[in-house]
Amino acid sequence: MIGVPTRLRRGPLIALAVLLVAVLGVVTWVLVSDGDSEDAAPRPAPPPGESGQPGPEFAVPPQPPVPVTVVKIDNVEAARPQTGLAAADVVYVEPVEGGFTRLAAVYSSQLPEVSGPVRSAREADVELLAQYGRPSLVFSGAAPEIEPVLAGSSATLVRQRDVPDGFFREPGRPAPHNLYARLPLLPRGEGPGPGQVLPRGDPPSGGRDVTDHVVDVGRDEYRFTFSPGSGRWLVALEGTPVTSVGAGDVGAATVVVQRVEETAGTAVEDASGSPSPVVRTVGTGQATVLRDGKLYDGTWSRPSPTEGTRFTTASGEALPLADGPVWVLLVPR
Repeated sequence: MIGVPTRLRRGPLIALAVLLVAVLGVVTWVLVSDGDSEDAAPRPAPPPGESGQPGPEFAVPPQPPVPVTVVKIDNVEAARPQTGLAAADVVYVEPVEGGFTRLAAVYSSQLPEVSGPVRSAREADVELLAQYGRPSLVFSGAAPEIEPVLAGSSATLVRQRDVPDGFFREPGRPAPHNLYARLPLLPRGEGPGPGQVLPRGDPPSGGRDVTDHVVDVGRDEYRFTFSPGSGRWLVALEGTPVTSVGAGDVGAATVVVQRVEETAGTAVEDASGSPSPVVRTVGTGQATVLRDGKLYDGTWSRPSPTEGTRFTTASGEALPLADGPVWVLLVPR
């Protein structure tokens, strides 16, 4: 047999080797990049807080929407005692014109037969209640300048003119402090529940023992006194216990004093010319949390209107709220 020259035998072998190397490179590239550009390469996760989202210690497992009804409740002396307060999952204390306060009662886990006295909504309600998804907002009305703002909110607006049979006037009280809502007859909204908006959990370390705490919101003085027997902070306004008709003294498992920015908002004034304040509940600021007979100083944070509010201690530890009713006082800084 005639031998094949060595240089001729090497040629095909070299070509085959080059082809194998090329194929191996392509396979390796596909496995590593999954066919995407280098921009798709894995990146390390940012530390908690740097991504604009709460860190893992604040994570709350997603839950299906729950019924949510919010009632704006009168809080002047002529309106007390109110009805339905003891059944609220959350009660927000909002500053209004003239240095007074008004309440926004959030009902989800239970719905009382009657709630009130029902009063008007404010511009601040739009931002405050967006974290509850699409709740129903029960109120008596609003200033003409505020109506378009409320109409653009995520809430389902429920007034006496919308559902006449769902409201009544109490003849034993003077107007306008005598309008009440029959909640089972009114539409219910839905969205994240109070436990999603204000996460609950075990208390953090630290805190200091307290028996009572006083908070001034405008001209109103609130005092919260801890009752070890019930594990609740009993609420008093101007030295008088806050009671709910048919349910007795009102108490909270957690009290939050949330220091917020106050802005002018839409130019609305009351009959005396006092401007209506607008408190901002998106952002961050100082907070004081009362739970389990202890006081914690810390910070609140809410990145956007559709996100809930989170709390941390001064050292950055997660500060969840206790199970049970919550009172949140929105205090202008």
